[in-house]
Amino acid sequence: MHIDFATLTEYQRYKLMASLIVPRPIALVTTLGPDGTVNAAPISMFNMVGEEPPIVMISMNRRSDRSLKDTARNIERTGEFVVHLADEATAWQMHQCSVEHPPHVSEPAVVGFTTLPSTSVAPPRIAETPVAFECTLFEKMQTESRKVFIGQVRWLHVRDGLVDAATWRVDLDNYFPVGRFGGELYVRTRDRFKAAPPGQPAAE
Repeated sequence: MHIDFATLTEYQRYKLMASLIVPRPIALVTTLGPDGTVNAAPISMFNMVGEEPPIVMISMNRRSDRSLKDTARNIERTGEFVVHLADEATAWQMHQCSVEHPPHVSEPAVVGFTTLPSTSVAPPRIAETPVAFECTLFEKMQTESRKVFIGQVRWLHVRDGLVDAATWRVDLDNYFPVGRFGGELYVRTRDRFKAAPPGQPAAE
C-alpha cells in the first residue's frame, strides 16, 4: 500500500501518523493560568531533543475553532512549564487530566494530584509522578494546525531511589512509565528484551 500524503486531509494524516508512530512517551504538563490556576494536560507528541542545551519538545494541536488550548496559551504568556512522566500508578489520573475544563478549573485538584512548589519556575510540579522536568521556553514554532514548544530543562526532580547520583544511572528495574498507543489505549513498559539476530531468541 502506497499513500500520497498530498492527497489526504489534515485529519487523515493525523490519524495515520499518530496511530503508526507508537508507542509514544507522554508529557503531563503543568502551567499557570492568568489567575494563578494550575493547569495540567497530557501531551502525547513529546520527546527529548538534545542534551546541550538540555531541551525537550511538546506539540499541541489547536481546537476545532483554531483557538489555542490552555497549556499553549499559558506557555506563550509565561514561558514556563513543567513536564512530568506518568507511570502505571499515576496513569489514570494523568488520563483524566485530558478532560476539557474551563480555564479557572485546576485539573490536578480535580483528579486528586498533589502539587509542590518548583525550584526555578512558577508552575508547580506534581508530587505523585516519578519524574518532573522544570522548563523555560527555549524556542517555538507553529504550523497550520499546531504550536510546538521547545523547553530548556532547568531542574529535574525524580522519585527517591530512582537515580544513582554516583553514576547517574536510572534504576530501570523500578521505573515503569506508560506510553501512548492510540485513542484511549496505553502500553506498559514491563515487557523488555535485548535485540537478537533473526532465528535466535531475544534475551529477557
